[in-house]
Amino acid sequence: MDVRHRILTLALWSSVAALSAAAYAQQDPTASPTASPTADNTKLNQRDKDHNTLTAFNQSNNAADLQLAAAVRKAIVDDKGLSVMAHNVKLVAMNGAVTLRGPVHSDAEKAKVGQIAANVSGVSNVDNQLDVKTQ
Repeated sequence: MDVRHRILTLALWSSVAALSAAAYAQQDPTASPTASPTADNTKLNQRDKDHNTLTAFNQSNNAADLQLAAAVRKAIVDDKGLSVMAHNVKLVAMNGAVTLRGPVHSDAEKAKVGQIAANVSGVSNVDNQLDVKTQ
């Protein structure tokens, strides 16, 4: 009975492997997925290639800048009226200036996140580059 059980198990796994391989072989490797217009972020990528645009890689390791970034992040996350998307905006703090980037749900949320950042002690300027998600 033990040998019979092993043979059946081996046959079952062989069938699964064969079916998986057949399904994989039916996929057209040259077909490219069609992107919906809302998923196309080409304009954002082009903007980010500009070396004048701050990204997270530009965040200073200066202790004061890191503390300021942490204080701004805490202030944003502590506002429970904001969406998760707004809580996760990207921010860069350098010499008192804070740059906000990423998507939010509305113009009102964009303004609120910018105001929260501006109200944090030590922030001298806010560059609000948040994008309002259109869908």
